[in-house]
Amino acid sequence: MSPSSSPQAELRSARRRAAVSIGLNLCLAVGKGVAGVAGNSTALLGDAIHSAADVFASTATYVGLWVAGREHPSFPYGLYKAETVATLVTSVAVLVAACEIGRQALFGPERLPIVGIALPVALLSLVVTLGFGIMQLSAGRRLNSTALQADARDYLADSLSTAVVLLGLVAGYFGFAVDRWAAGAVSLFVFRAGGHLMVTALKDLLDGAMDRDTEREIIRMVEEYPRVTRVKRCLSRTAGGRFIIDMDVVLKTRSHQIADQVADRLEVEIPEQFPRVVMARIRPHYGREDIIRRLTPVTRPEGEVEEHLARAPWFLLELVDETAGNKVVSREYVENPHWREERKKGFLTGRWLLSLKPDQVFAPGPHEGTAEALLREAGVEVKKS
Repeated sequence: MSPSSSPQAELRSARRRAAVSIGLNLCLAVGKGVAGVAGNSTALLGDAIHSAADVFASTATYVGLWVAGREHPSFPYGLYKAETVATLVTSVAVLVAACEIGRQALFGPERLPIVGIALPVALLSLVVTLGFGIMQLSAGRRLNSTALQADARDYLADSLSTAVVLLGLVAGYFGFAVDRWAAGAVSLFVFRAGGHLMVTALKDLLDGAMDRDTEREIIRMVEEYPRVTRVKRCLSRTAGGRFIIDMDVVLKTRSHQIADQVADRLEVEIPEQFPRVVMARIRPHYGREDIIRRLTPVTRPEGEVEEHLARAPWFLLELVDETAGNKVVSREYVENPHWREERKKGFLTGRWLLSLKPDQVFAPGPHEGTAEALLREAGVEVKKS
């Protein structure tokens, strides 16, 4: 995972976007409010209240993102859930705005708006909120930020309510007094958006697990790792749109050093392959199995042993029963698809050998190449003789 895609870099980028959102919501609230008063439009005033609530919600988002980027010894799992708290505050602000808009729709006076003043502001607000909401949602997904995605959905809800206001103003232009009905429809849109945000935040705060598809992908990746027999247990929880994983893994080795080495590598590689995982904790359970997988580099089937792993056109794959005096149970030859490569031959061969899940590899050459280094790093036993 590159530095530019690290959780801290994502949080910094999300904070910048949240700051822009605060300023934009403030402009929308003032513009709609002035136009609503001058244009005598209850619906546009209600929409202005929505945008005013969004100012506080965007501020909560920014504060939540700022806190999420902090580190403190009292919070060893990080402060990522500060984003979730910000989402919860956003949902409350949206629901309060929905109630206020609904109150005005029910008990406010019946008025015919001045369309020439209110209509241009409503149209401009629709373009701004819809465009920025789509961009903010895309950025929130890219940066794995639930708070930013909540802010984006708030903008999209705002654009829907503004669209209803716009339709009411168009109807008013033709003499139909539907402004209060439009304000009532706006309140329903806003209430639905706020309820969705609140449910999402509460699930996160209650330590909901990650989605099952991602969990299955992580388990599959771990079980394909050399020395790993199976994943015994996988526990996960969400943290501000990110995941923390605790996993029990059964390894095929009697060496606690190798078991710890494999666990350490998995704790690094899982977040690298799954950026939304900010922390992985692997608990190894180890015990030697009777049958081991042994690879030997050869020049051809039934041919001589090749000294360099990356140059070997073929490998002899043997299943060996150690409890029966290293009796070979089965043997087959597999062709190395990378031995003719001119660049990164050792790396490609090493990754290919790892996909065969060997327990032991015979590497008679005097020098350690890239392929051999990858095998050792993954906990595979490399034998020289």
